[in-house]
Amino acid sequence: MLNYILSRLLSAFVVIFGVVFIVFMLIHMVPGDPVEVMLGESATAIDREALRQSLGLDKPLWQQFYHFIHGLINFDLGYSLHSKKPISELISARIGPTVELTLASLLVAFMIAFPLGILAALKKDQLADAGAMSFSLMGVSIPNFLMGPLLILFFSVFLGWFPVSGKSGLDSLVLPAVTLGTALAAVLSRMIRASLLEILNEDYIRTAKAKGLSRARIIGLHALRNALLPVITLIGLQIGALLAGAVITEIVFSWPGLGQLTIESIQKRDYPVVQACILLISTTYVVVNTLTDIVYGMLDPRIRLG
Repeated sequence: MLNYILSRLLSAFVVIFGVVFIVFMLIHMVPGDPVEVMLGESATAIDREALRQSLGLDKPLWQQFYHFIHGLINFDLGYSLHSKKPISELISARIGPTVELTLASLLVAFMIAFPLGILAALKKDQLADAGAMSFSLMGVSIPNFLMGPLLILFFSVFLGWFPVSGKSGLDSLVLPAVTLGTALAAVLSRMIRASLLEILNEDYIRTAKAKGLSRARIIGLHALRNALLPVITLIGLQIGALLAGAVITEIVFSWPGLGQLTIESIQKRDYPVVQACILLISTTYVVVNTLTDIVYGMLDPRIRLG
């Protein structure tokens, strides 16, 4: 088990380093000069050059990358080019709302996916199965940038139940969480259905039925427990999708999280902040998937022994 964990951690380290390099190079290839954005078109060439030197933007890319890596090793993300504030402060102020939105979206997804997936598996090829899978297809097909405005129009403008945008309380969290959670619920419900149908045809399920166990106990204690193994892997993968989808959702609902900070920094050509935000999201994605692999290996010995 230790060798399996070490191999997963080594793979995660290689991936994270690759992400750091790719993010750094792509950000510096984005058109636009942060100096011109900060000083405006009326600034003189001398002022631009002085600011560029003070920010270290006049150095070769390999030197800028070296200083970036050196800062990461020392847990120093640097300073914002626009606000001059430490990037760690900017991120710490925004990471809370993003985590809150992600957890709420997961809760919404679980509340929708598990009942639908179990119902579709138990009522295979019946009306309930068709309805659950139709909802799943609809949830996957509607993107966040369309689902969000539709929910705002119906629940905020027409009914007036929830705020249109911003973060003002639990009621303002409902629509963004539903926007993110429905897409995840659609994928999870299909996976739960497929996995549960496969488990229900196993011999030990027939044995449990022959012993006279109740249907609820067979499903909850025996079938669903074993059906969750592939679902756990999917959840780990989809958490990264939630973080990526949160960027769009936070813009639609003006949610003050990492996604909105990333877009604002891109518009201002604030390279260090954009790098830090994307790196944090990517690293979280890699870490969550690594932990998922480790948990999967602990639950299924065939994975770690293979």
